Amino acid sequence: QANGTVVIDLLPDVAPQHVAQITTLAKEGAYDGVVFHRVIDGFMAQTGDVQYGKAGGDLGMAGRGGPSKPDIPAEFTNALSFQRGVVGMARAQDPNSANSQFFITFGDASFLDGQYTIFGKVISGMEVVDAIKRGEGRNGEVSAPADVMVKVSVQE
Repeated sequence: QANGTVVIDLLPDVAPQHVAQITTLAKEGAYDGVVFHRVIDGFMAQTGDVQYGKAGGDLGMAGRGGPSKPDIPAEFTNALSFQRGVVGMARAQDPNSANSQFFITFGDASFLDGQYTIFGKVISGMEVVDAIKRGEGRNGEVSAPADVMVKVSVQE
């Protein structure tokens, strides 16, 4: 469904460790071909499972994997709030368990403030994010075919 380019301004001054990990994974090509596996209308679109989230594979485990890199400690800030187009790191129960997965918010999600690390903001292509295929059910799991990040690159 979604087709186009999304540009995200990374925030190394706010979340240096998260930006470094995302940048490394992007430069390695780890995000190329990874699907948006969890998308909840009005809330967020989640992607970045570089282990189980590759397009064309069995997506039954998508959202449960990550790279072989170490988890990143939380870099929470009170200076920013989860609003439309904000990019945050997904994590497990442990606040210090972020790794490769991230999400983009569709609207106000300020209830996440201080609980998830913000590391970027969409500066163009939000209409592409808005077009990402929505998942079904409470958890928003997306059925195949899911929308895919075809190529992720970093410009410095």
